[in-house]
Amino acid sequence: MTTLRLTTAQALVRWLLAQYSETLSGDEVPLFPCAFAIFGHGNVLGLGSALAEHSDRLPVWRGQTEQGMGLAAAGYAKATHRRQVGVVTSSIGPGALNLVTAAGVAHANRLPVLLLPGDTFAGRAPDPVLQQVEHFADATITVNDAFRAVSRYFDRITRPEQLLSTLPQVARVLTDPAEAGPVTLALPQDVQAETFDFPEALFEPRLHRVPRSRPDERSLAEAARALRAARRPLLVLGGGVRYSGAAGRALAFAERHGMPVAETTAGRTLVPHDHPLHAGPLGITGSSSANALAEEADLVLAVGTRLQDFTTASWTVFAEDVRLVTINAARFDAVKHGALAVVSDADTALAELTAVLADWHAAEQWSRRAAAERSRWDAHIDRLRAPSTGLPSYAQVVGVVNELSGPRDYVLTSSGGMPGELVGGWRASGVSTMDVEYGFSCMGYELAGAWGAAMAHPEGLVTSLLGDGSYLMLNSELFSAAFAGHPFVAVVCDNDGYAVIARLQQGQGAEPFNNFYADCRSGHAEPPRVDFAAHAAALGCAVFPAEDLDGLRAAYARAREAAVAQRRPAVVVIRTHPAAWTESGAWWEVGVPEHVSGYAGHREGKERQLRYTGT
Repeated sequence: MTTLRLTTAQALVRWLLAQYSETLSGDEVPLFPCAFAIFGHGNVLGLGSALAEHSDRLPVWRGQTEQGMGLAAAGYAKATHRRQVGVVTSSIGPGALNLVTAAGVAHANRLPVLLLPGDTFAGRAPDPVLQQVEHFADATITVNDAFRAVSRYFDRITRPEQLLSTLPQVARVLTDPAEAGPVTLALPQDVQAETFDFPEALFEPRLHRVPRSRPDERSLAEAARALRAARRPLLVLGGGVRYSGAAGRALAFAERHGMPVAETTAGRTLVPHDHPLHAGPLGITGSSSANALAEEADLVLAVGTRLQDFTTASWTVFAEDVRLVTINAARFDAVKHGALAVVSDADTALAELTAVLADWHAAEQWSRRAAAERSRWDAHIDRLRAPSTGLPSYAQVVGVVNELSGPRDYVLTSSGGMPGELVGGWRASGVSTMDVEYGFSCMGYELAGAWGAAMAHPEGLVTSLLGDGSYLMLNSELFSAAFAGHPFVAVVCDNDGYAVIARLQQGQGAEPFNNFYADCRSGHAEPPRVDFAAHAAALGCAVFPAEDLDGLRAAYARAREAAVAQRRPAVVVIRTHPAAWTESGAWWEVGVPEHVSGYAGHREGKERQLRYTGT
């Protein structure tokens, strides 16, 4: 056996370079195309030196916060349909812990990222070291154990030869559609520098093809029987359809069998907006059109979705006695709520299911309901987007961006009120061109995730929409993107605070408190305001302020041109209305105290939720 004497860090980097992935179109690309790094003691000499040796093949981008880099890697994974994985490394202690939130985002959204936080000395000779947290009763615990709760796979490398057994598991989790999510390898700084005679076979090129599992024939037959017995079936498409590359297959399935189609948050832009079977997005941030069909459907075929509460309206959007049939690569998601589960790749299952169903077709009257209901929702959105006096609404801002975006462009958001506006109001002209991070709804993803998406999506322009609260939460990666030369547009809507949470607070009858700046404690009679335009300019961005809708249209058009021409983020800043929202009419469960006025509506929602059987 031929061996190479390498440090642990050198071996790890060489292994990364030897891994390749097959895209949805069949191209071979690096599985690990980029790395994000902030160096400190714990990774600067071991892993840092190893990365420097191969910087021509594995580009390393320096971020400003570890969380921002992790979110950028998550945005990269989403934009590549989970076919490529960003690598993120940090120093020990606070640097590592800063990554935990990003790991939570990747875990909740089933996005593959590889996290390589530095760790304290495995040899323990110099303990306690700078930035080490000591546990009195367990010497094996370090802060990196916090990653266990938000990792699909976790390992601590305490000997170089452990890489031989753990690296195949790393590749398995990162490329398996049923398990995709963050992988954490904690790397003690002394072990990174230790040498070992690694077999050369470890570094032979390896192509990873995402497996396409086939459905169990009995489950498929049972699903077909349930569909044939249905009078009002509804097809719900989630993110798993996107990652399977099954958008075309799903649409052909709907057309052949006459099934109205609704989309989840992660499944948005899978269906052309004006398709006659498109009922719209489902759930709280969705549309009244899709929700109306969901309420009447006697069978729901949910493909590639984990059926999160915003999709199901806390399990009140469906009829009480609906039959739930699921297709999912992950059995964990497929069996939820007593569903008739078909565990399979989405594209494969839909192909085999349509063959079994043959010429079965839903009733034409039911099929036509999709276009009829969606036309009413479209008219509602048109009214919300229409020009008006006063501060522009989020719906109007989304309308402008939608109007000026093309089918190859990519739109992104995460938290606050914008997900409801983007999910509910966007009219798709391209396929899989939206990323609404609403699995974890992490404030700050809007800018960091846009950086990652811009790196992965060079054929179209990325636009991120966000509120002033998210901007203030995490804006440092604007400088990272500007410095690196990765263009995107960020539209910052300033509505004086956490407006959507104020809406939730006051909408349930609670008193306004600590959300809008006017309701926050201050030592000033006239507190200062943030100059977002000046701040973004100081971070190296091109900046285009706007005063009204006409100004926004001009500013956004100029920002698009500047971002591409100057290869840096362009930021549009506009004041927006603090209390104008797009409403789907669906209910969402939150904890409502008995003494506030919203409790009666909460009780009604709970009663409906408890009547749902899912069988």
